[in-house]
Amino acid sequence: MNLDGKVAIVTGGSRGIGRAICLGLGANGAKVVVAARTEMDTSAGTQYEKYGSG
Repeated sequence: MNLDGKVAIVTGGSRGIGRAICLGLGANGAKVVVAARTEMDTSAGTQYEKYGSG
């Protein structure tokens, strides 16, 4: 699935199913915006950076 040029907003994307969805979207070329309830959860974002360009 080619998602180049697409943007996805994922709430609850720091763990569980949301995390898997973020990784899948990023691996297929989408730019992913991840929302988390706490600042501590935002550390998951570093896992997604390898897919992004900025």
